[in-house]
Amino acid sequence: MKSALYFADDQIKHTFFILQSGRAEEKEIFNQLNTVFDMIATDPFCGIQVPKRLIPKMHLTKYGIDNLWKFNFHKNWRLMYSIAGDGTQVITLVLEWLSHKEYERRFGY
Repeated sequence: MKSALYFADDQIKHTFFILQSGRAEEKEIFNQLNTVFDMIATDPFCGIQVPKRLIPKMHLTKYGIDNLWKFNFHKNWRLMYSIAGDGTQVITLVLEWLSHKEYERRFGY
């Protein structure tokens, strides 16, 4: 099942494109994210669903989501996204990507 992929807001989109002209590791993250975006566009359920009770309140209030998925990529980085649908189309909403350390802090591990 294919999905349309969107960034949650313009700041996330802007941050993504800044990676393209950054340092070597930032460029690598940009390339890895592009690969992950292609995979998620093809199969939005390829990530790992975060149990509802573990979804950070920040995600719930800021984005108004009711589900959260993560995709582990490039040297312990995590992509956080949500999936929605209107019956005819599946929509993937990219919320953020963060290092494993930031991920642990965000989720209180």
